[in-house]
Amino acid sequence: MSVSALFTRQPYKGYTLSQYKVREGHKYEQRERQSQEQLQRAIADSSSQSTSSFSFSSFGPQQRQQHTTKMVSSKDMAPVTSGYLSMFIKAQFLSKSPTIPKDLDLGGKVAIVTGGNSGLGLESARHMLALGLSRLVITARSLERGQAVVSSLQIANPSAKIDVWLLEMESYQSIRALVQRCETELSRIDIAILNAGLAEVEFGLASTGHEKVMQVNYLSTMLLVILLLPILMAKSPTGVTPRVTVVNSIMSTFAKFPNRDKKPLLPSFDDMEITAWDPAERYNVSKLLGQLFLSRLADGVDPEDAVVNMVEPGLTKTGLFRKLRGVAGAIFDLIKSLTAKTAEEGAITYVDAAAVQGSESHGGFVVNCEIHPLATYTYEPKAKVVADQLWEETLDEFSFANARGILQEISSRSS
Repeated sequence: MSVSALFTRQPYKGYTLSQYKVREGHKYEQRERQSQEQLQRAIADSSSQSTSSFSFSSFGPQQRQQHTTKMVSSKDMAPVTSGYLSMFIKAQFLSKSPTIPKDLDLGGKVAIVTGGNSGLGLESARHMLALGLSRLVITARSLERGQAVVSSLQIANPSAKIDVWLLEMESYQSIRALVQRCETELSRIDIAILNAGLAEVEFGLASTGHEKVMQVNYLSTMLLVILLLPILMAKSPTGVTPRVTVVNSIMSTFAKFPNRDKKPLLPSFDDMEITAWDPAERYNVSKLLGQLFLSRLADGVDPEDAVVNMVEPGLTKTGLFRKLRGVAGAIFDLIKSLTAKTAEEGAITYVDAAAVQGSESHGGFVVNCEIHPLATYTYEPKAKVVADQLWEETLDEFSFANARGILQEISSRSS
C-alpha cells in the first residue's frame, strides 16, 4: 500500500480508531452482501465461465482439491467503489488472517524470488522452504548481503539447495543475464515470485533513461515476465503448471494517471515538465500500468501452460517506504507500527498466489488470498485505448529482446 491518502484525509472522520472500525465494519458487511449477490448473478448469467479445479491442481495429487466450482476472475468482477480508508480498514482489520494449507507440499519444486534477501521476499522464501521446496534462488543487488541471507536459510534447511544471484532491476543487461542463468542452470522453475520493487521520494533516472520507479516496478518487471515465461513453460514437467506471481498493490485503484492521454505515453513519465513528480502517485501508477499490461498478456497465455497473476500483501512492516522523511515519514511510521502486518504474515499471500490459487487467478489480482477486482480504471471504456497504446510502446521498448516474437510464439502455442 502507498501513503498518499493518509495525508489528505482527516483521521477517521472524527471517530476514534475503534469506533471507526466498528462503523466501517457494518458498512463493509452491507457492501459485501451486495457484492456477493452481484457475483452470484454474474455466475448464473455467464455461459462462458469454465469449471475449474480449485487450488493446488498443479502441485501433485496429495494437494489436489476435487471440489469443482465456477470461479469468477478479476476481470469479471464489478470494480471496487469503496474509498481508500474503507479498503484499508477491511484489508488490515476485517479480513481473515491468511493461512497456508496444511497439506501443501513443495517437495521437488524449484522457485526463484526476486528481491528475496529481505522483507516479504525473504519471508516468502522461508515459507516455501518450510513447505519442502527443493531448490531456491533469491536475487539481490548485493551478492555479499544476499550470501549472508543464504547462509542463514541453509542452516535452517540443510536439505534444500539455495543460491543467491545478482539482479539489478534498473538494468536491462542484468535482467537478461539473470534469465540466461535460469535457462542454463535450472532444470525447472515451478514458481517465480517477482517481488523486487521500488518507492522513491525524489525523482531520478535509471541508466536506461527512464524514471526509476517506472523502470523497476513496471518496465523491468514486465520484461522479466516476458523472458521467463517461455523458460518456465519449456522446463515444466508434464502435468505441472508453472506460476509467475507479480507483486502489485490495491493503491493502483487510486492512481490519478493525469498523463493517460499523452502520446507517446512512456516518455511522459521521464520528464517532470510533462508529468509532475508525486512520489505516492508514481508508485500507484506504476502498479496500475502493471495491471493493464499483465491483464492483456495473460489473454495470450493458456493457464494450463502457465498461470500469471498479481498479488497484494497488504501494509506490512517492511522497508519499502523507508526513504520517507519529515512529518510524512513520522506519520507513516506511526501508522505502520500500529496497523501493519508482520512480513511473515504478509508473505503468506505470496505463497497463496504462487502455489495455491488455481487458473481462476490467471491474469487476475489476489488480495488477502482471495480473487479481487482489478484497479477501477481498468474497467473504464477508455482504458482499452490507453492499454493498447501502453502495450505497443512497451513492446517497442523491449524490441532488443524480441519481446513481440516471444509473446507471439507463446500465443500460438496456447491457441
